[in-house]
Amino acid sequence: MDTSRIALIVDSCTDVPPEDIERYGMYVVPLQVNYENESFLDKVTISPQEVYDRFAQEIPTTSTPTPAIAREVLERVVADGYEQAVIVTISSGLSATFELMRSLSAGIAGLECCLVDTKNIGMGAGLVVLAIARMLEGGATLDDVRREADRIVASTKVFFCVDTLEYLHKGGRIGNVTYAVGSLLDMRPVITCNEQGVYVTVSKAKGRRQSLKKAMACAEKFAAQFPRRTMAVVNGDAAAEAAEVRAELGERIDAEAWYEGQISPVLVVHTGPGLIGIGVCGA
Repeated sequence: MDTSRIALIVDSCTDVPPEDIERYGMYVVPLQVNYENESFLDKVTISPQEVYDRFAQEIPTTSTPTPAIAREVLERVVADGYEQAVIVTISSGLSATFELMRSLSAGIAGLECCLVDTKNIGMGAGLVVLAIARMLEGGATLDDVRREADRIVASTKVFFCVDTLEYLHKGGRIGNVTYAVGSLLDMRPVITCNEQGVYVTVSKAKGRRQSLKKAMACAEKFAAQFPRRTMAVVNGDAAAEAAEVRAELGERIDAEAWYEGQISPVLVVHTGPGLIGIGVCGA
């Protein structure tokens, strides 16, 4: 193997489409979905649909990858002949995955790593991954990635709408007051990640249709500041609505590429069914 090449390692919640994982030869470290009596590997031993199907019986919890599995992926990278790797994770403000990968990669002999904290979740993180993948495909070095990473992260956002606040509340992502008021008035927040990589509400609307309109407006405004952009529309058990959003945005935003797909089982746990996410990357 050509050891000048650089491996690209991501976690499963970056939601990079399977065909792009294959195209760029990415290594994926799965997070975990935990039920009372058993745990599953995100996207490996459990699917989004299986999480939805079991919600009536139990709402699971989620956790970072196991150190053993994360280490196994890093060791496989070395065994495959790589001496350098870029590791890209979901926001350190929402998950301990970044710190886990930083700690473990420091202990892998013979592998020089550049870590990128996307400050994003789901396909927001995935668009950062894909921008870095394109850089590496074009011959970028580890130093090039280090130099450009902050700019790529700052140029990327995801705006998402949930159909119910119940799951964000149960997962501790929103407080009791927000949950009670939002549920009572059918106020739907449009959520993104701020510069620290934690959830913030950027807009509110009454009812589903208005919240989707607000999310599209937020995405359009963010995209407008960049001369070029790639876009994503992802969903959690809401494929038909996602297709409508994608069609409408396609008429309003000129993008170099569009990515579509389902969110990961881990993200399903925190958002419940009905999520629509719009990702924008201006890098």
